Amino acid sequence: MTELFPPIPLSEWADSKETVHRFAQIVGKIRLDQAPPRNHWWHVPFHLTGRGITSRPMGRDVMFAIDFDFVDHRLVINTLAGQTVSFPLQGLSVAAFHERLFTALSHLGIRAHIEAKPYDLTDSIPFAEDTTHAAYDPYWVNRYWQVLSQVGLVLEEYAARCNAKTSPVHHFWHTFDIAVTRFSGRRVPQPDTVDPVTREAYSHEVISAGFWFGDQNIPEPAFYSYTAPEPDGLTEEPLRPAQARWIESRGAHLALLTYDDARAATDPHATVLDFLESAYQAGAHRAGWDTGKLRTQYAP
Repeated sequence: MTELFPPIPLSEWADSKETVHRFAQIVGKIRLDQAPPRNHWWHVPFHLTGRGITSRPMGRDVMFAIDFDFVDHRLVINTLAGQTVSFPLQGLSVAAFHERLFTALSHLGIRAHIEAKPYDLTDSIPFAEDTTHAAYDPYWVNRYWQVLSQVGLVLEEYAARCNAKTSPVHHFWHTFDIAVTRFSGRRVPQPDTVDPVTREAYSHEVISAGFWFGDQNIPEPAFYSYTAPEPDGLTEEPLRPAQARWIESRGAHLALLTYDDARAATDPHATVLDFLESAYQAGAHRAGWDTGKLRTQYAP
C-alpha cells in the first residue's frame, strides 16, 4: 500500500518539477485554446486520473484529450475517432516535448494555437527554444502524482461539507497547485484596472483551499487557504493545529500548514481536514457567511 502523504521534499525533485510544470503549461494552453469557456476559468485546469492527469475531452473539428501517464511516464493523445498517439516523457527537454506534441497533433489533424512561452514562471524562455529544462526523474514525478491524488481525495471530502456553490477539485497548470473553492454568492465589484484573468476568477467572493509543492518563496510543500477579498481582521482568527499560521502573500494573507507538519501528526488526514475547516471558519466568520445554513450532513 502507498503511504498516506509520502515525503516529497522540493529539494529532491526541483529540477524535474520545473520541467514537468512547463510540460503541463504547454498542454494547459492547448486546453485553453480548444475548450469552450466556463465561469471562473473552470474549463482550463487539469483533472486527476488513475494514472496521472488529463486535459479532459476538448476540440472543435477533432475531439481529443491529452493525458499525462505518470505510471508509464508517457504523454497520450486520444481522439473520439479512436486514434492514439503517445510518446515517452523521460529524456525530453521542454523544446523537444513541444515539438513532439505539436507534431502529434498535426498528424491527428488538430490545429492548436497557443502563446508558446511560460506563464508567471521565473523565466520566459519560449517553449520551442527551451533546452535548459530537461530533468525528469520518474520516481519523483510518480510521487508527485501520488501526492496529488491523495490530496485530491482530502479536498473532495472537505468540499462535501458545504452546500455553497463549489468548484471541482482542480489541478492548475499555471500555479501547479491543486485546489477547491467555495463561493458565498456575493459579487465583488472590481476596478477597470484589474486584469481579465483576475476579473473572471474573483468575480465573486470566495474561500479557497488547496496544496502546492513549494516554490522559491516557500521552499516546501504546504496546505493553504485564503479568503478573497480578504475581510478585515482575518489574521486575528485562530487556526488549527498549533503549527498552522497566517503568512503574507502577494499583499494578502494565507493560512498555511506545511506538509511535513501534517505528516508528523498522529492522524494526518484528520489534521488536514481540521486545518482547512478552521481556515474556512475564519474567513467565513469575518466575511459574514451563514455557515450554519451552508453546512451539510458531512460537516463536523
